[in-house]
Amino acid sequence: MNRRSFIQKSSLLATTLFISLKAHSFFDTVIKISGRITSKGKGIANVVVSDGFNVVQTDADGNYTIEVNILAKFIWLSTPSGYEFKTESYLAKHYEKFATSTKLNFELKALSRNDDKHNFIIWADPQVKNKKDVEKMMTYSVPDTKKIIKSMGNTPVHGICVGDIVWDNHELFADYNKAVAEMGIPFFQALGNHDMDYRMGGDETSDKTFSEHYGPTYYSFNRGKAHYIVLDDVRYLGTERNYDGFISQAQLDWMAKDLQHVAKDALIIISLHIPVNSGVKNNEDFFKVISGFSNVHIMSGHTHYNRNMITNDVFEHNHGTVCGAWWTGPICEDGTPSGYGVYEVNGTDLKWYYQPTGLDRKEQIRLYVDELTNQKRLIANVWNYDPKWKVEYFLDGKPMGIMEQQKGFDPLSVQLYKGDKLPLGRTFPEPRMTDHLFIAHFEPSVKKVKVVATDRFGEKYISEMS
Repeated sequence: MNRRSFIQKSSLLATTLFISLKAHSFFDTVIKISGRITSKGKGIANVVVSDGFNVVQTDADGNYTIEVNILAKFIWLSTPSGYEFKTESYLAKHYEKFATSTKLNFELKALSRNDDKHNFIIWADPQVKNKKDVEKMMTYSVPDTKKIIKSMGNTPVHGICVGDIVWDNHELFADYNKAVAEMGIPFFQALGNHDMDYRMGGDETSDKTFSEHYGPTYYSFNRGKAHYIVLDDVRYLGTERNYDGFISQAQLDWMAKDLQHVAKDALIIISLHIPVNSGVKNNEDFFKVISGFSNVHIMSGHTHYNRNMITNDVFEHNHGTVCGAWWTGPICEDGTPSGYGVYEVNGTDLKWYYQPTGLDRKEQIRLYVDELTNQKRLIANVWNYDPKWKVEYFLDGKPMGIMEQQKGFDPLSVQLYKGDKLPLGRTFPEPRMTDHLFIAHFEPSVKKVKVVATDRFGEKYISEMS
């Protein structure tokens, strides 16, 4: 809503109130909500409560009072460290829809173990369009994720879906909700462009159905020494499927207030749909808000490829998708397998890997060998590469040094997706150029090639061809 429209509507509302209430001015109608946040009846201090515009903290006895903005739709708390996430069927339920009541209490349950060490999973773009897609999600993605969760033992773990939960078919939110319930961990949701309502007005009304299922489109929560923020960076432009990447000023203002209650050296995880680095028009305004914080990671999706980007010392993980190339094959357009991100938090330290659906976590490389004139060419796709990785190759057991990084097309993606008749059913996916390809040339007499990729944490991944 632009400023002029807002002023006009506010003036009309003020006039209506003046006529009906006589003795009260518009500004006398400000609503304040008070409440208490407790655990076993005892108040919890310093818990952040917000309406998406204003941010307050509870006092020593867990009491709070917040002045509610006239545009607010929800009241929510930023769940503090050491407490369970409030959920319904494992969907995050840290909020209440704004009503006329002026009292709102929250009861929290303390965790049975310390949460300084915890894990989280990032699902990007499940993007189910029909029941066939849902069946693939439930048959492949959900069991694979459950297996990874089980391998974590008693470590607290939660999930975040960074948008495009469905593919315009909002009736399938219910099927995604069943997937979350099946995985059995608390899941938070971000809004994607395919999760929006079209033909219902502008950006301010495009989240109606999403919010009915998942509450506010931006909010925060805490676990251990990590502070999590979820944002809505998809701006609907008012006509069918017309949107851009943009973070509203209201969100930036709210985030600045929210971060006033966060230590500068905390681990900050910001989840949204469209990549900030490559897709958000006002990303400079975003980076200004988080300047001064030394340990920030962004989680995004949307692109259907996997890419790691570092800007202003901020690490953005742009994830390969749960659906791969829209459920048409086993890989994304850049050759990254369909899959999801797995993150391990230890205090303010973060480690991660990309989990390819149906494969072992140690499978992080795909090799190809091309026949050229008088020589052969080795291509290694190292899909979760970032500048601190090292990619080496060996010929018949002899170390040959570092492979050359090149931009190009993954050969399997070319085979599966190139051309106007491929892939079958949905022909729009095409091979996407990527910079996580590594090249070496060798003599035809070589019998065995091996690639060893070492990630920034010292973990080695090995792939061989004979």
